[in-house]
Amino acid sequence: MEIESIVIPATNDFASLYMEQKEPVKGFFHYDITENGVYEKRYNDLMKRNFNRKALAACIENYMERFPTSNETRKSLEKLQNDKSTVVIGGQQAGLLTGPLYTIHKVISILKLAEQQERNLGTPVIPVFWIAGEDHDFLEINHVYAEAGRKMKKVNFPEQKGLKKMASDIVYNKEEMQKWLETIFMHLGERKYTKEMFASVLEASNRSETITDFFTTIIMSLFKDYGLLVIDAADRHLRNLEKPVFSKVIDQASLITEKVLTQQKLIHHYGFTRMLDIHPQSANLFLYEGNERLLLDYDSKSDRFKVEKTDWQMDRLDLSEKLKETPEIFSNNVVTRPLMQESLFPSLAFIAGPGEIAYWGELKQAFELWDMKMPPLVPRINITFIEPNIERDLDDLQLTIEDVLKNGVEKQQKTYLDSVTDRDLEMMLDDMNKFLEERYQSIFERLEHTERGLLPLAHKNLAFHTKQIEFLKKKADWYVKERYESELEKYDRVERSLRPNGSPQERIWNIFYYLNERGESFIHELMSLSFEFDGRHKIIKI
Repeated sequence: MEIESIVIPATNDFASLYMEQKEPVKGFFHYDITENGVYEKRYNDLMKRNFNRKALAACIENYMERFPTSNETRKSLEKLQNDKSTVVIGGQQAGLLTGPLYTIHKVISILKLAEQQERNLGTPVIPVFWIAGEDHDFLEINHVYAEAGRKMKKVNFPEQKGLKKMASDIVYNKEEMQKWLETIFMHLGERKYTKEMFASVLEASNRSETITDFFTTIIMSLFKDYGLLVIDAADRHLRNLEKPVFSKVIDQASLITEKVLTQQKLIHHYGFTRMLDIHPQSANLFLYEGNERLLLDYDSKSDRFKVEKTDWQMDRLDLSEKLKETPEIFSNNVVTRPLMQESLFPSLAFIAGPGEIAYWGELKQAFELWDMKMPPLVPRINITFIEPNIERDLDDLQLTIEDVLKNGVEKQQKTYLDSVTDRDLEMMLDDMNKFLEERYQSIFERLEHTERGLLPLAHKNLAFHTKQIEFLKKKADWYVKERYESELEKYDRVERSLRPNGSPQERIWNIFYYLNERGESFIHELMSLSFEFDGRHKIIKI
């Protein structure tokens, strides 16, 4: 493998300005990630706070005991109990077969930054990946894209009952999962490691019950040798550690929302669109009742929590009592999840995608309300994999990787097609069309005065001739595309690989395409590379 770095703008302007630490965006955060001593500064700030590291390590160990682990995993759990330890943390939804590639990029980013900073600081730095098992939008995680002919096709897992459930509570049918996995691997095609990879994911699906467990099993099977720790945000045992924080959220519901809205107003003043959808009554809490995950509002006048468009309501004292008795039915929303994370974990850094960077900027005043600083938000490593055949296609077509990643290939493909198309023939056919329309116009005028009954037939006759000319033009185009099919397919192949469906590779492709071709050693080869957290896009030739 070879790695190169190029400059590609982030998918949103806010994140681009953050990466460059430019104002006003820089001022929406507590740390300058370009500062040489930023991690030492953050470490010293963390050492002034108290964290229940032993309880946290016990909770994570309890969660992880049913998943693949290694000696490195156990070492990480031991290190986490050290009073001087910190973590590099990040997370993602529990996508099927790990979801799009950016989830894998995020795991690699967490592992690599933790490894680097443990070496630099000389103190234990543990990589932690939280799984957003609280999320309940199943449609966001229920599919994988796979090649189907010359296109990328979304292959959906059958709809599950109770789509409002958290991902960690969605129990799937194992026979349906096996059929779905067979469909995915059919699209991937028979390759060197197909049997091995299919057997691995089938075993993972059979030993798991829920969508989140299936995700965790695969992630740990791929990264267990690198000391990665994982925790499900919906884990019931974690709720006991979170009770004091939930209590604080209940008591300060209005204040938290007020701080976020004030920060949003400030950010909007500079022309940025707000990312978090909250209103003055938002309580920033979910409550699980039956099979429903209810989003709570707070009415300060009555001191009662309510659910919009329902009769459900509960006063603050009763809700606090419910928290004491059944903490497992509480969960965070997008505002309180970062506050919860930073209350529990001594986070040296948070690995973030462009969207996360944008919405964390709206939380600065909420963190300050709790006398906390947001950790340094480190943009996750952005990677594009280039296979040898795609590299050859790029050379043949005289395309640059930068241009393809930014703009796709549609413009260049059209230019090439124009260069091999017989434009003289097109002009002759267009002229013929124009000539017929002019001559028929004379015929229409003549019939208007002589035989009006023939007018419909004359119009039909013109339409027939026009249609035949259009048919001839389409046939001519078809013959050109047939004759130059191999060259045109190169453009399609490059776009499908590097800019599929007009999106970055990491948002469409799945890691099992590469594992199917190269086996699990692909992960180990990636982990052997040196990555710099410099905000530049990484091109990896495989």
